[in-house]
Amino acid sequence: MNDDSDRNDPASQGLKIVVEDDRTGMHPTTLKRAVLDHLYYTCMKDPQSATMRNIYESLAHAVRDRLVQRWVRTQRAYYDADVKRVYYLSAEFLMGRMLGNNLINLGLYEVAETLLREYDIVLGTLLEQELDPGLGNGGLGRLAACFLDSMATLGYPGYGYGIRYEFGIFRQEVEQGWQVERGDAWLRYGTPWEIARYEYTVTVNFYGHIEHHRDSDGRLTVQWVDASKVLGVPYDTPVAGFGNNTVNTLRLWAARATKDFDFQVFNDGDYRRAVETKSLSESISKVLYPNDNSQEGKELRLKQQYFFVCCSISDVLRRFKKAGKPMSALPDQAAIQLNDTHPAVAVAELMRVLLDTENLGWDEAWDITQRCIAFTNHTLLPEALETWDVALFGRLLPRHLDIIHEINRRFLRRVEIHSPGDEAKMARMSIIGDSHDGKHVRMANLAVVGSHSVNGVAKLHSGLITERLTPDFAQMWPERFNNKTNGVTPRRWILLSNPRLSAAITRRIGSEWVTDLDQFEKLAPLANDEEFLDELRAIKHDNKVQLAAIVRKREGLTLNVDAIFDVQIKRLHEYKRQLLNCLHVVAMYQRIKRNPGLDLTPRTFIFGGKAAPGYATAKLHIKLINDVAATINDDPAMRGRLQVCFVANYGVSLAERIIPATDVSEQISMAGKEASGTGNMKFAMNGALTVGTLDGANVEIREAVGAENFFLFGHDADQVQQIKHAGYKSSQWIERCEPLRDALEMISSGFFSPDDKSRYAPVVHDLWHDDRYLVCADFAAYLECHAEVDTAYLDPYAWTRRVVANLSNVGRFSSDRTIREYATKIWGVTPIQIALPRET
Repeated sequence: MNDDSDRNDPASQGLKIVVEDDRTGMHPTTLKRAVLDHLYYTCMKDPQSATMRNIYESLAHAVRDRLVQRWVRTQRAYYDADVKRVYYLSAEFLMGRMLGNNLINLGLYEVAETLLREYDIVLGTLLEQELDPGLGNGGLGRLAACFLDSMATLGYPGYGYGIRYEFGIFRQEVEQGWQVERGDAWLRYGTPWEIARYEYTVTVNFYGHIEHHRDSDGRLTVQWVDASKVLGVPYDTPVAGFGNNTVNTLRLWAARATKDFDFQVFNDGDYRRAVETKSLSESISKVLYPNDNSQEGKELRLKQQYFFVCCSISDVLRRFKKAGKPMSALPDQAAIQLNDTHPAVAVAELMRVLLDTENLGWDEAWDITQRCIAFTNHTLLPEALETWDVALFGRLLPRHLDIIHEINRRFLRRVEIHSPGDEAKMARMSIIGDSHDGKHVRMANLAVVGSHSVNGVAKLHSGLITERLTPDFAQMWPERFNNKTNGVTPRRWILLSNPRLSAAITRRIGSEWVTDLDQFEKLAPLANDEEFLDELRAIKHDNKVQLAAIVRKREGLTLNVDAIFDVQIKRLHEYKRQLLNCLHVVAMYQRIKRNPGLDLTPRTFIFGGKAAPGYATAKLHIKLINDVAATINDDPAMRGRLQVCFVANYGVSLAERIIPATDVSEQISMAGKEASGTGNMKFAMNGALTVGTLDGANVEIREAVGAENFFLFGHDADQVQQIKHAGYKSSQWIERCEPLRDALEMISSGFFSPDDKSRYAPVVHDLWHDDRYLVCADFAAYLECHAEVDTAYLDPYAWTRRVVANLSNVGRFSSDRTIREYATKIWGVTPIQIALPRET
C-alpha cells in the first residue's frame, strides 16, 4: 500500500506541486474555496443560512480578488514603462451589471455556472441580485462604458473619470400610463466592486473672488480667495480586459463637506443648520442631471461639471508629477478626452493650474493645454450645446471666467487676422455669446478652441459639424476636425447578452471574433446553409420566450412570441420620433378594425425609454403610447394580431434581454439629428433588421450590410433642410395621407383617452402646425417601409439570409476599432502587455 502511495505521489516522482492562492487562483476548486471563504468571513454566513444576496456578494468579492491582483500589476506596469495614459472625462458611465461581464472577461463564467449548480443556483438568476448602476442617461454613458472595455481589452493605459452619483438616473415607474420618477438608490446595499481611495481626496473651490498681485519679480499673479470648499473623494472600480491581464480604472468622485458637523450650532439647538453645510456640499454628487428649469438647478449642474473636472485634472497632474518630469512633458504623458461639452471647463481648469499653481507663462500653458485636450461632440441639437450665463459662471467660478475672457480675447484676435473686418464671424465664433437674455459662455466653442482634435461620432455627423454646426472653426482649422464612428463592445452585447447566438457562431468560425469582430465576415457563406438559418431562427424564438417571461413578470402582459418583435428602446426625445412609431401603431390598428379579414403579419410593438423629468412633451408621448397600448391590448379583435408594450425603467440589463429577442429595430430619428446611435449597432449584431432613416451611423450600417438588407425610408439630411427652407407646412402632408389624417383624428377625438378627451390636443396641434421633426412628411414612406417588412417576414429563409448579411458585416462597429482609431490618430498611446507572477 505504501509502494502504491509513493507511486501516485507527484512529489515522489520529482513533480512540483502547485497550490493556487485562494485569492488569485483560477481553478474551479480554488474559486469554490474563495467563494465559501467570503461567504463566511465577508458576509458572516454559512451555506445553510445564506441568502441569494449573500451568495452574490461572496462570488463578486472572489472575482474582485482576482481583478485586484491584475489591477495592481497593471498600474505598476504603467509606472515602470513610463507610458502615456488616456484620461476619459465623461459626466456619464452607464456600466451595467458588473459580475457577469467580469466573469466573461476573466474566463470564469462557465466555472461559476458549474460551481453554483452544485447548490441548485442558476447563475443568470444570481446576476439579478446586482442593481444597475444608474450613472448615465443613455447612449453617451453606454458609449463611455464600451470605450473603457475596449481600452482594457486592447491593453491601452486608460482611466475613466466621472461622478459617483448617489442616486444616478431616476427609477422610472408607470402609473396610469404616466411616467413617475423615483429615486434610484443603486447604492442602498453597497457595491462590492468599488474601493474608496481617501488618500487621493481633492479640495474643490467655488465662489469667492480673485485678487491680482505683483510678485517680487514684478510678475502679475492671481489668487482665488474666500472660496467655499468641497472635498472630492475618489471611488475606484476595476475595468477588466477580455482574455488578458489588463485591469484599468474607473475613478468616480463623490462630494463631501470639509466639515461634516457644526457641534456648537447643534448644541445651541439649531439641528438643521448644524448639518446644512454637509447637505449642500454633498448635493453635488447626489443626482445625475438635476432638473435645470430653475436657477438653483442650473447652478447645481455647473457645480457638478466643475467638481469632477477639477478633481480629475488634479489627479492627472498628481500622477504625472510622480515621474519628476517638467510640466512641458505633460502632453507626452497625458491625453485628456472630453466626452461632449459637460467636461469642457477642463480647458479653463488646466490653464488655471498651469498658470496659478505651476507658475507657467500664458503661451506655454496654452500650448500644453491644447496638446493635452481633445473634444468629442455628440450632438447637433442647439439646445444641447451647453451655454452658461456669464453672471452665474462668474459667481461660481470667478477665476475661470477671468481665464476664459483672456482665451477669448486672444482667440478673437486670431480670427480678426484670419478674416479681417468680418464682425459677424467673430460674433459667431466668440466663446462669449450674446443672446436676448444676456451674455453666455459657449462651452462647445471653448472646447473647440482649447483642443487639438475635434471629432464627430459618425461620418454624417462629422460632416454636419463642419458644414453646419461649426463651419467657421472648420474653415480656420480644417486639420483639427475628424470622424471617429462609434462602436460597441461585442463582449457585453453579444457574448454576455446572447450566449446561444455566441455559441452557434463560435462553433462555426471559432472564438477569435470576441476580440476581432471582423471575423464575422466568415459567416457570409452560411447565408445558404439551411441548418445555420434554422438554428438562428430557433435562437431568436428562444430569446423571445425568455423576454416574454420577463415582460409577463414585470408588466403582466403575455407577449405573442410568434409575432414580429418590433422594438424602439431609447431615451424619449421628439427628434427620436417615438411619436412616428406610435402613429404607425394607430394606423395599423385602424386597418385591422376596418378590415378584420386583413392578412397582416402579427406584430408586437415594444417601447422603452425615459423622458427627462422636466421634458413635458416627451412625458406626454409616453402617456400616449401607454394609452394606445391599453386600448389595443384590451381589444379582443387584436389578439394574436397586434399588441403594444411599454417596458418601464429601461436600462442596460433590460436592453441585454430585449435586443437579442428583436426582429425589427426602429432607428427612425429625423435625418440630421442623431449624432450616431449605438443601439442600431447592438441590434444588428444580434440578428435584428433595421427600419431606419439616413441618420447617424444608420448611413454606415446600411453601406456595410447592403441596401437590400436595410429597410430605408424618409427624407435625408439635405432634403430635410430643403423642405424646411422652403417653408414646411405639415398640414399639406397630413391632407395628402389618409392613414395619417385618420390616426390623428382618432387620437384627437379622445378615443384613447376617454377620461380626458382633450389630453392629446397639444400633440395633434403640434403635428398640424409645428412639426419640427417632420413626422408628417415621413409618415407615408414609413408605412410603405413597414409594408416591405411584412412581405419580407413571410419568407423565413429570405429574412434570415438578410440577418446573416447583417451579422457578417458588423465588424466595423466594434468599439475595439473605434478605440484603435482614437489611440493612433488622436491620443498617441500604445498598448502594453501585463504579465502575472507564476504560482509557486
